[in-house]
Amino acid sequence: MRLYRFLTGPDDSSFCHKVTAALNKGWLLHGTPTYAYDPEAKVMRCGQAVYKEVDGVDYTPEIKLGSY
Repeated sequence: MRLYRFLTGPDDSSFCHKVTAALNKGWLLHGTPTYAYDPEAKVMRCGQAVYKEVDGVDYTPEIKLGSY
């Protein structure tokens, strides 16, 4: 089964730590990061898609992606 997540966060070190934590849990980068201005919060936001192959598990919508 292939799992997909889209990580988001503010343009600061917390976003980099979020992506680094996912990479260290075996997630792989998918595509390029995104960067956009959030006019409501008046800050820049980052996003990065990641994916992970998991053997022996069948997909269901109830899967907690962050637990992998």
